[in-house]
Amino acid sequence: MRLSVVIPIFNERSTVRELLRRVCAVPMAKEIILVDDGSSDGTRDALAALGLVRSGDEVDVPANDGSVNHVRLIVHERNSGKGAAIRSGFAAATGEIFLIQDADLEYDPTDYPKLLQPILDGKADVVFGSRFTGSPRRVLFYWHAVGNKLLTGLSNMFTNLNLTDMETCYKVFRAEMIRGLPLRSNRFGIEPELTAKMARMKARIYEVPISYAGRSYTEGKKIGWKDGLSAVWVIVKYAFVDDLENTNSGYTTLNRMELLRRYNAWLWTKVKPFLGRHVLEVGAGTGNMTRHLAGLAPEVVATEIEPHYLRILDRLFGDDPHVRVLRLDLAQALPTELGGPFDTVICLNVLEHVEDDTAALRRLRDVLQPGGTLVLIVPAMSKLFGEIDRSIGHFRRYDSKDLRCKLQDAGLTVSHWEWFNTIGVFGWFLNSRLLRRKSVPGFQARLNDLLVPLLRFEGRLQPRWGMSLLVAVQRSDTLRQVG
Repeated sequence: MRLSVVIPIFNERSTVRELLRRVCAVPMAKEIILVDDGSSDGTRDALAALGLVRSGDEVDVPANDGSVNHVRLIVHERNSGKGAAIRSGFAAATGEIFLIQDADLEYDPTDYPKLLQPILDGKADVVFGSRFTGSPRRVLFYWHAVGNKLLTGLSNMFTNLNLTDMETCYKVFRAEMIRGLPLRSNRFGIEPELTAKMARMKARIYEVPISYAGRSYTEGKKIGWKDGLSAVWVIVKYAFVDDLENTNSGYTTLNRMELLRRYNAWLWTKVKPFLGRHVLEVGAGTGNMTRHLAGLAPEVVATEIEPHYLRILDRLFGDDPHVRVLRLDLAQALPTELGGPFDTVICLNVLEHVEDDTAALRRLRDVLQPGGTLVLIVPAMSKLFGEIDRSIGHFRRYDSKDLRCKLQDAGLTVSHWEWFNTIGVFGWFLNSRLLRRKSVPGFQARLNDLLVPLLRFEGRLQPRWGMSLLVAVQRSDTLRQVG
């Protein structure tokens, strides 16, 4: 896997050439992207001596093992900050692994092999180099160490990670984690922003110990107390602001649903009685239900159509021998690698996203073994169809007669039929039909957790209407001709 080393530079005339020599000396082929962020101390002259004069200039430098380092220069005419320089470097990088390297001599490039190893072993998506886990380090400022621990602790509180060094320069990423990632911070806030977004993407994060030779302010250190306050703001901001896919209402909805632990646990109790040993989950999303399935069924095939969700599922279940993750589009013929037949197919809040839902039901029938069960949850009551449905990709909501007809046409026989969430009808009508919102507000979504006791009570009453339908069906021996 080719390594892209991104080096933001600002007024590092005395160190940049030695740093570049050390990076090039590491025995592996690399792409090295130098981003001069408006230096005014003669750094540009030091780079020109290497043959890098204008933005876009490139030179090849041999490494100690005979491999070639491809060095490229990007120039910012005005100083924009470390975050802005990193964004430019990431945008230009072409490797499969991205690594951030400061242009001073505080961090030692000989640590590259151990930083890369967890990714090369397939264990990690992101690796942080920790200055506080046992390797040699220069002893410097006590209050800097205190500030770092406070910022790391605050970041951990909001991201639910247990990092020892969030502010480290050495952050290494699989390239797919970065490409297309919106990064906003221009200065040192880039460190907590990257951390928060990797946590939100459910990246597999490792830490490895690194050596550290910190420098004093007389030696050129630039970070100060204002940057610490800025980092606090960024940590708090990205604890509540999710801009990873802020135009995707479906993604927003799934993220909100993931936080509803009591509601998800209640939903699991509704699905669990129908489960067998070989389960196909259609539309696994970010794995809310897959987590339960993986702990019960010996074989689970979790499928998705969206690449972003597939990456999340891979990261969550890639090491689980009982779970396979595959791409599946219900609008097309099912892939041969799907396997089967299955004794259980779980399809929760997916069917409404497929234009030809009867054809999709037939495909699911075909992968069921005789006596197997297809468990469906679908949005109910067509009169509720509104802006939220459109924004998250619903083609329809289902009325009882319409759904029963489609199930029969697909060769499926109903064994269980249950309406639920009558109280949610009013909130959905308000938000989707009257206020024309594109998603349910977060605080209203969280009410579902508080209303779980009411949902349990509602189940005893067996209502004849509700916002959703839970249906279990079995494969029939014959298919009814449609039309």
